[in-house]
Amino acid sequence: MNEEFFNILAKSDIDIDSGKLMDYLQGKLSAEEKHQVEKAIADSEFLNDAIEGLEKIKEPGKLQTYVDQLNKELHNHLERKKLRREKRRLKENPWIYFAIIFILLLSIIAYIVIRQYLH
Repeated sequence: MNEEFFNILAKSDIDIDSGKLMDYLQGKLSAEEKHQVEKAIADSEFLNDAIEGLEKIKEPGKLQTYVDQLNKELHNHLERKKLRREKRRLKENPWIYFAIIFILLLSIIAYIVIRQYLH
């Protein structure tokens, strides 16, 4: 599986990886590691909310499947959003720039001619 999908906390400022978080939820950590994770949970409101939500899953065996699915859907959503943003940007089209310069030149020439005509 793509590492980008697996690491749910990659973009956050939390110093804990999702593998350790999953091990914590499944009770696979030593007492010292468990204490470190609990300290991180106490320090982070985001991590606390994440743990509370993950603990409510009724089938802990499917927990990794849910996390993988959420990461995949999040990645797809972000890709679609990125594509929409790129479509909205002004495309590189030299005719647009040429038309703007042409209109500005015509405006300047018209201003000069009208000014000469009035004096």
